[in-house]
Amino acid sequence: MIRFEPRENVSSTYAVLVPVIAGIAALALAAIPISAAGADVQGAFIAMAKGAFGSPFAISELLARATPLILTGLAAAVAFKAKLWNIGAEGQLYVGALAAVAVGSGAISAPPYIMIPLIIAAGMMAGGTLMLVPTLLKTKLGADEVVTTLLLNFVVLLFVQMMLEGPMKDPMGMGWPQSEPISAAATLPKMFPRLRVHWGLVIALVSALIVFIIMTRSVWGFEIRATGENVSAARHAGIPVTATYVKVGLVSGALAGLAGVSEVAGLKGYLTADLSPGFGYTGIVVAMLAGLSPLGVVAAAIFIAAVFVGADSMSRAMSVSNYIADLIVALSLLCVLVSGLFVRFKMRFVRPKLPKKKEAEEF
Repeated sequence: MIRFEPRENVSSTYAVLVPVIAGIAALALAAIPISAAGADVQGAFIAMAKGAFGSPFAISELLARATPLILTGLAAAVAFKAKLWNIGAEGQLYVGALAAVAVGSGAISAPPYIMIPLIIAAGMMAGGTLMLVPTLLKTKLGADEVVTTLLLNFVVLLFVQMMLEGPMKDPMGMGWPQSEPISAAATLPKMFPRLRVHWGLVIALVSALIVFIIMTRSVWGFEIRATGENVSAARHAGIPVTATYVKVGLVSGALAGLAGVSEVAGLKGYLTADLSPGFGYTGIVVAMLAGLSPLGVVAAAIFIAAVFVGADSMSRAMSVSNYIADLIVALSLLCVLVSGLFVRFKMRFVRPKLPKKKEAEEF
């Protein structure tokens, strides 16, 4: 018989190795559908690795894809650490991009050292304000934030589509539903010529470092962790739980909004309804794969980005559907959830006790 017993102490090495093993297990499981599709498994994984790391262009595409995933992963990690289940990073990303376009497409004329911080602030404020709504509904009315944040994603996307078809539609866009382009002064510059990786990556890495310092070296970080561990105990210890939730919601939404600013100002240059292929939802997988660690989010985002970028290359080289990337991401999440069980608990094999035989009654 197998018995699960809580671990008293979990070593940091074990906590780091488990997500790595989960990622390797996900790749191993992905070999099954690749083989079923009739492709050479070894060749497919080699093509995937070359597509993600085989050239400066491939690495640039990987880092460009990882940039919004780092920010949405941080948004999920911060909120989940306090047990505030923010499933609305996708909508917060879009309102951040919308605010950046509204400010940076000609409404204000200023040099880059003013415009870039301005659109960043606008996007973060928009994302944080959007997340504030379900946070207050949770703290004041007890509403389930999973439902409210998820449904707000659809409301925001419809609102963005309305704005792109109406007041913010580009008159020079030949009828396509897109915003006016962001001005050159508000554009995040490219880090290398002829490559798409931009300074949004630096912003994302600095954000991860700041979040790590806050979570591990500040009183507020302790309050977040305490609230996430036990709300009743935190409130009994004098921690302002409601204020902690509100601040966490603002920061989480702001980070997701910053992802929208990064995409629209650093990569695309204008806003469309298909700006994000699901960065907000994938950020949840990134955060879980990282074990809600801010620095681990960077590594997890690079892994997920490598899967997506490499799957595109594998699809062209091996005639395998690039939807295999979605499958690997889903398998990664499942493997992480299973591995999390082994982080928190240890298995012990116990021999079941046999019932004692009753002595025969004498007649």
